[in-house]
Amino acid sequence: MVGVPRPLRLSVLDQSPVAAGRTGADALAATLELARLADRLGYHRYWVAEHHGGGMIAGPSPEVLIGPIAAATERIRVGSGGVMLPHYSPLKVAESFGVLSALFPGRIDLGLGRASGTDPLTAFALQRDRRDRAPDDFPEQLAELLAHLTGTMPSDHPFARISALPDPALRPEPWLLGSSPQSAIWAADLGLPYAFADFINPQGASIAASYVERFQPSQFADTVQPAVAAWALAADTEEEAQRLAAPARLAFRRLRRGAPEPIASVDDAIAVLESEGRDPLAPSRGRREIVGTPEQVRDGLAELADAYGASEVIVVTITHDESARRRSYELIAGAFALAAAASRAAA
Repeated sequence: MVGVPRPLRLSVLDQSPVAAGRTGADALAATLELARLADRLGYHRYWVAEHHGGGMIAGPSPEVLIGPIAAATERIRVGSGGVMLPHYSPLKVAESFGVLSALFPGRIDLGLGRASGTDPLTAFALQRDRRDRAPDDFPEQLAELLAHLTGTMPSDHPFARISALPDPALRPEPWLLGSSPQSAIWAADLGLPYAFADFINPQGASIAASYVERFQPSQFADTVQPAVAAWALAADTEEEAQRLAAPARLAFRRLRRGAPEPIASVDDAIAVLESEGRDPLAPSRGRREIVGTPEQVRDGLAELADAYGASEVIVVTITHDESARRRSYELIAGAFALAAAASRAAA
């Protein structure tokens, strides 16, 4: 086990959840408001997710959302958590994030994933050419994208003459995201920063360790940079935190059944879970939840970082009430004294 460097960086992964009774536009407005708050509180980066074809999440286009977030904030890094590369041309991704990096130098992250972020039918609808299913060629896509970002396309490659970035000196910081052993192998061999989704697969500590052991320094990262993304929620009392977590627990059950719906209210979620014979105040099966008072969440996140050998924890939180979600991030920031740490770093 690798010890956690101190101070531990904290970041935000925002999935732009849609609350029952509200619209996707409301969810996107809440994302901008939460980003401003995270910037003031001292969080290190703010990532937005890519999900398609469902009424539960309002963020199918991180490349569109990143610009407004970066414009609305001052110092926080902003990026994708992540772009689902199999849907896209590597050149187009490089161009889009090259524009963002030229507009907001030194602040843009390009987090990349292999998953579809949706169901098979919606993934097929996203294809431009629908004569056949898209090939599973993620390693080739990733290599091509990195070559566009770095200007290292082989001279004999058909795309060698194409310039992808408005300013080659201003490029996004690429990250590989994953929840499986294969993603860790690719990230380590390419020398990419790596973020493991513990909120998807809570058995990833050994995978993160293999990434650290295998890592090869590169122009993207000269030292190993593991991060772990965790589901967490803090409130003033443990009982209140567990109640506030009930809508996310119901949403997770619905998502696993292939029937995503807007995030229910606390009372509705508790009623539905109880009608299904579930304890609404108990963690979801097969999923790690770090829920409780600010001190309990702080200790849980620190313990998770230790288990992963991570220098950074990326916190994802879903609630029905946006004020509860903002309050959770405020409490966690206070428990870690993030604002003071950010001020020292700036000085």
